[in-house]
Amino acid sequence: MLLCSFLWASAFLFLKIIGTNLSPLALTAVRGLMGGALLAAWIGLHHQRVLPRGREWKDWIVLGFLQGVVPNTLTAFALTQISAGLTSLSQAMTPLIVAVLAQAVFADERLTARRTVGLLTGFSGMILLIGPAAFGNAHASLPGIASMLAVAFSYALGTLYVRTVPSPTPIRLAYGQQLFSGLPTFAAVWAMSGLGAFAGVQDVILPLALLGVFGTALPIVLYMRILSVAGPTVGSMNGYFLPPWTILLGFVFLGEALSLREMSATAIVLAGVAIVSARAGSVERLLSAFARKLAARRPDGDVPQACG
Repeated sequence: MLLCSFLWASAFLFLKIIGTNLSPLALTAVRGLMGGALLAAWIGLHHQRVLPRGREWKDWIVLGFLQGVVPNTLTAFALTQISAGLTSLSQAMTPLIVAVLAQAVFADERLTARRTVGLLTGFSGMILLIGPAAFGNAHASLPGIASMLAVAFSYALGTLYVRTVPSPTPIRLAYGQQLFSGLPTFAAVWAMSGLGAFAGVQDVILPLALLGVFGTALPIVLYMRILSVAGPTVGSMNGYFLPPWTILLGFVFLGEALSLREMSATAIVLAGVAIVSARAGSVERLLSAFARKLAARRPDGDVPQACG
């Protein structure tokens, strides 16, 4: 999760370099097609079938729609209506939505007290991290907020859908999602603005290539692997790591300020993810071991004596 979220967060650096050379939808199309092409090349080199087979048609189309077309389009619209901070905070609701829906769909995804505490802890860290940027802007339209809530639900449904795929192959799911996200978006941009909308690609070809490899193809493969191994509730908390990584990368590479509030919020987010992803009973065992260690180190003179 740390590696996956780090790679996804690095995309923000490349996006800042690319700037306004491409419109948001054109960039989404190029990013999807580039990520899909890279994964297709990898699949082909390993002598696997590049075209979908059997139920992969349905899986790829559903994931491309829920995890690509819908969120990318609505997020691009929302950014014209509300602040970037409020956009990020709205999208951070995805793990909470996943946890509630997963409990209703999957018997082994019960929303236990520990998981509830972890989810709320992580979300409180996100509020502390993004809150001032989200709520400090009075310009917050209802359509923009509604769009981001739809984005959170779309991501949640896509995350849950991965769990229903029998014997999932992460790299093929990632490839299918990118392919069926990039193709419809490309067609939409072409229909609305023509091929001229992609004229800026030649000016930013290097950061686009880096974005395609490190900010798109690799993290989506890792994310599909996380979902297949850890399940939707734990896997969806991957999104909680993105803002802390983005802030840290901005501090290291762009010289942006790093405040005590941001560091504290990051620690809270990490604590929330740790609580949710810990194995059952591991937190209790850790606390018990810590208590025993303290008791073993206590001097004899400090041992309380019985009265009487």
